[in-house]
Amino acid sequence: MPDVPRPDRRSFLALAAALVAGGGRARAASDPPAAGPSGGAAPVPLEKVADGIFVFRAPYEIIAPSNGGAIANMTLIVGAEAAAVVDTGNSRLAGERMLAAVRATTGRPLRYVVNTHMHPDHTLGNAAFEAQGVRFVAHHKMPRALSVRADTYLAQVDRMLGEQGRGTRIVLPDLLVDDTLTLDLGGRVLELAARPTAHTDNDLTIRDRNTGTWLLGDLLFVGHVPTLDGSLLGWLDLLGTLAGESAPRVVPGHGPASVEWPAASEAERRYLAALRDDVRRLIAEGRPMGDAPAATAQSERGSWSLFDEFNARNAIAAYHELEWE
Repeated sequence: MPDVPRPDRRSFLALAAALVAGGGRARAASDPPAAGPSGGAAPVPLEKVADGIFVFRAPYEIIAPSNGGAIANMTLIVGAEAAAVVDTGNSRLAGERMLAAVRATTGRPLRYVVNTHMHPDHTLGNAAFEAQGVRFVAHHKMPRALSVRADTYLAQVDRMLGEQGRGTRIVLPDLLVDDTLTLDLGGRVLELAARPTAHTDNDLTIRDRNTGTWLLGDLLFVGHVPTLDGSLLGWLDLLGTLAGESAPRVVPGHGPASVEWPAASEAERRYLAALRDDVRRLIAEGRPMGDAPAATAQSERGSWSLFDEFNARNAIAAYHELEWE
């Protein structure tokens, strides 16, 4: 690993230290088991997608007691000397379940936790890994993006999970990626790349040099409707660039544990193009932003899970961006 200094985190840590999610709901009989046979958190199931790479395939769901916040794909990568986790779920409980899966899979020490971007379903489980002595790694723009939304993210955990959300808090990265960075797990090098604004303004990709496996985070959605929180045009441009790079398999932020590349991106590119074209048409017709949710990307409705939960906000975000073209 290169000698990279830890950035100054005081301005962010002052905020994060005060943000701890509470709760007050008794655990319902329908809730998932919070503990495994030994009394710790029950491990999430992992699928082996390549030598030394194991993925938790998340359900297509919003945060709820039935999933405990484990609603985004999480990945374990094991080297000869150490291991790394990529993304940690939407609660401390989700992170604890991923940590339990790590311990059940490998005895190698955990060295890094990498967040692909700031969204809560990928970062709020970080709290479960603080005591492990790991470095937390992310895009250089992620700390600010996560900090300014901390209250909203933690309030959602409290509201949606109650007692299951106890202990969830903001844990910011201490190793930032300005452009590219390599992490060495011992005989296994991970290549991290900070991407331009697309899904968010802080998207990070991770490629395992040994197997070629490429972790794209939420730059790639498969089955779960894409969610726009950065730049629609930037996302389409970046997907075109990424499609020109080969990989034997990729791990999406939401979807199967691994998929073929670039074929797996075709549906997402079609959806985003429909979003762009429909919003441009509305603007050209002089129609207001309020018309966008019901008149945008409706041709895609039957192709995606959680379409009604996210398409309307995508339409508003796209209208905001494209009305100033």
